[in-house]
Amino acid sequence: MSESQAVDALERLGLSKYEARVFIALQKLGQGTARDVSQISDVPRSQVYGTAENLEARGLIEVQQSNPILYRPIEAEEAKSRLQASFVSDQETAFDYIETVRAKFGDGDEEREDIWTVHGREAIDGRVVRLLRDAKTSVLFAVRDEALLADDVETALIETANEGVEVTVLSQDEQARNRVASAGLTAIEPPAPMRYEERSGRALVVDGDTVLLSVLGEQMRPDAGQETAIWSADTGFAVILVQLIEGWLGSTDGTSAL
Repeated sequence: MSESQAVDALERLGLSKYEARVFIALQKLGQGTARDVSQISDVPRSQVYGTAENLEARGLIEVQQSNPILYRPIEAEEAKSRLQASFVSDQETAFDYIETVRAKFGDGDEEREDIWTVHGREAIDGRVVRLLRDAKTSVLFAVRDEALLADDVETALIETANEGVEVTVLSQDEQARNRVASAGLTAIEPPAPMRYEERSGRALVVDGDTVLLSVLGEQMRPDAGQETAIWSADTGFAVILVQLIEGWLGSTDGTSAL
């Protein structure tokens, strides 16, 4: 790891750029004056004093009121513990407030026709997993290619089925069907002959009122990593889209969205 990467990491833990540079400089020096720190940290000498005060307030350095003033860092392991504890505390404070705000200013029972867009393979995998965990009665998961069947999605499908939910996986990809069938899930091949749309990805229907539908990017390959999905739950849009998907997946007229 380079020093610039270490500085960036310390910034993510809550230090300013100057604080991170001064702290690292003192780790190199063992102890030093503002002049010493400035010479190896690229922090202006005039800025070292205030930065050092901030680090002292955080409990990360010690200050000797001599002439000139000397600064000394605490041990790296102790600093690590303090920064981690501070990060966790700040995180809890922030999200406690966020939860309070959501409860206070949420939409309550107001009906909403929300349609959400998710970009990227991993983000879509995560949304599919969360929707599967909310399933109560039935799940239909259609996947174009085994490459789109992530391990965590497969695990969520299995866990959902084990909770008594009816889970059906539909794919023209024999490898995908064999993979889920070996895990005890119901795997079905669409009625033949069925045609893939060039950019189709996967579809998920949960409990008849929640839907996710994805398409691939311009490269149009399941392994290309470019995928975009829309999803909606408990909306009129979701109900209509579910009906369309079920019609496509159950069609025998030679066309299919997947």
